[in-house]
Amino acid sequence: MKRILLWKVLIFVGFIFIFSCHDDPGPDLFLDPNVPLELLDLPYGSLQRQKMDVYLPANRTAENTKVLIWIHGGAWVDGDKGEFRDFKPWFEAVQNDYAYISLNYRLFDIASGLNRFPNQEEDIQKALQTIKSKLKEWNVSEQVVLAGGSAGGHLSLLHSYKNNDGLVKLVAALFPPTDMLTLADGNFLIDFLLARMVGDPKSDRERYLASSPINFIGPDAVPTAFFHGDKDDVVPIAQSFLLQEKLIENNIPFLFEVYPGQGHGFTQEINKALIQKIEDFINGHL
Repeated sequence: MKRILLWKVLIFVGFIFIFSCHDDPGPDLFLDPNVPLELLDLPYGSLQRQKMDVYLPANRTAENTKVLIWIHGGAWVDGDKGEFRDFKPWFEAVQNDYAYISLNYRLFDIASGLNRFPNQEEDIQKALQTIKSKLKEWNVSEQVVLAGGSAGGHLSLLHSYKNNDGLVKLVAALFPPTDMLTLADGNFLIDFLLARMVGDPKSDRERYLASSPINFIGPDAVPTAFFHGDKDDVVPIAQSFLLQEKLIENNIPFLFEVYPGQGHGFTQEINKALIQKIEDFINGHL
């Protein structure tokens, strides 16, 4: 009995040795471009919030498969990449041959003051660098669109205008903050948040300027689509009018839609309609 058991152990060890001597097939084994693949909670850094969800379509190619990256909202203090699951079917209904990526980033903690801005901006930079390094492995193109709503729209615009190394070709934003100095507009809660997250608007003015997308729009800025409700009492529509003014000054192609009677957040019907408009805009510029 002991001899039989010994032989079983030796055989098992032998199998381990044989397979360990072969090259590790690595992740490429699971990256067949002919089949769809979901890579959930994929890290782009060492911190807990530095993760992303990647949705790769079947029959993707490096020539034709565009990439849409979504940044969630939540006033920089809340939210999760899972937000994109609500939007994904609406994008898929009007888009063909797209890979989708949804990002998490560090959230500001109002109570402790942890993760002040620009931690969020830095996380988006790090995520986009990781994504750029993976495009070939994922067999998708370099036609990248960056998009998001509210705080996610702000981060999308800020990266596209300020930190873009050429990877992002077009940006889309829903009711985005664009000028941090005028964002509060008398709203005590927003004013309190910004004072904690960014600093005093007088003594820390440069921090506000550095975190405002409109200050980085130049002649080489990417085409921009943005959408706002005229009854938004969180991010005033004036923020989008400032964005429009800067884009016109620099002769940047843009699509700006105003939704009468809408506040900070749209109905399902409006979301579906504006996603179609985003796709039409993409097709006109990429």
